[in-house]
Amino acid sequence: MPKESGEKLVASNKKARHDYLILDTYEAGMVLTGSEVKSLRMGRASLVDGYVFFEGGEAWLDAAYIPEYLNGSWTNHAPRRKRKLLLHRDQIDKLYQKTREGGLTVVPLRLYFLDGRAKVEIALARGKKEYDKRQTLREKQDKREAERAMRQRNRMGE
Repeated sequence: MPKESGEKLVASNKKARHDYLILDTYEAGMVLTGSEVKSLRMGRASLVDGYVFFEGGEAWLDAAYIPEYLNGSWTNHAPRRKRKLLLHRDQIDKLYQKTREGGLTVVPLRLYFLDGRAKVEIALARGKKEYDKRQTLREKQDKREAERAMRQRNRMGE
């Protein structure tokens, strides 16, 4: 039985949800070194600049920032190195074909521990245009204002 159970969020990529329309999500394992795992357990990472690419029939996560482990020695890792993602062959083939079609990309959304194992949630996504981003923000703002008005109306009725 693993030492930990449940899910512990390490990093979230809110910018990806703003910049991209998420079409499909996948959970992938990662090949990490010991110092990377220790640094992640301290809750330090950033996925903002990260992206997924395909090379040699394998999926790789690049430019995700996992800082060096503070108590590490000369065996510390490079903070922005490419890391191999562990996916099923059919998932890799499907994602590769979709990205080859054009207009689609694969971005990391969340980095977390699930039952003691480091996982990354990746998404097949299409980039939003500037007017789509403005429309999304406007819809969120309208929804927030409607909820606020409903709360005020409910308070007045009490």
